[in-house]
Amino acid sequence: MGSNIPQKELVSATEHFIKQHFASDSSGHDWWHIHRVRNMAVHLSEKEGGNFFLIEMAALLHDLDDWKLGNGENTSKTKSWLTNIEIDKNDAERIEQIIEQVSFKGAGVETKADNLEAQIVQDADRLDAIGAIGIARTFAYGGNKGRLLHHPDIEPQLHNSFEDYKKTTAPTINHFYEKLLLLKDRMNTKAAQEIAEERHRFMENFLTQFFSEWDCKK
Repeated sequence: MGSNIPQKELVSATEHFIKQHFASDSSGHDWWHIHRVRNMAVHLSEKEGGNFFLIEMAALLHDLDDWKLGNGENTSKTKSWLTNIEIDKNDAERIEQIIEQVSFKGAGVETKADNLEAQIVQDADRLDAIGAIGIARTFAYGGNKGRLLHHPDIEPQLHNSFEDYKKTTAPTINHFYEKLLLLKDRMNTKAAQEIAEERHRFMENFLTQFFSEWDCKK
């Protein structure tokens, strides 16, 4: 069943809803994260193609049911919102499918995006997890969850299941090795791969400086 509401209005309503929903987040998954992911997804879409409407909607909604934010309810907020705005049923299903493929689920867990729209939104979200912004968000999340900054005796783990990845309470520095430094080689699109190169190098330089200061060498 199609919708009579113009796509531009659906995007605008969704942006307003998401902006209010994430207004007080302090975990690095606030409105501005979503705003950047949407803008990056648009940028990648302009270079790579794909259905612009589906990409923009999925980018705006991608964190609404994220397990990291304590959204463990049985009912899907995303599905409820898409039903509420009376979006085309096929579009709603495709948006939900894109969102399901966005999240990183552990170093040993394959998170392959099987269509261009999902690849673009996944890349946009992962680009916001690396580089200077990614570093800032990582420490914001660690602080929000009460995690140690670093502990030399706690080694990073490359989780082989989503359940193990979800249970980790490791220090924030470990997250670089368990996820962030792995993302450069997991980008789908050429445009994202090019951006990821510089952001990856920035993280490597940061870690070199971090450990030098930790060991009181500088």
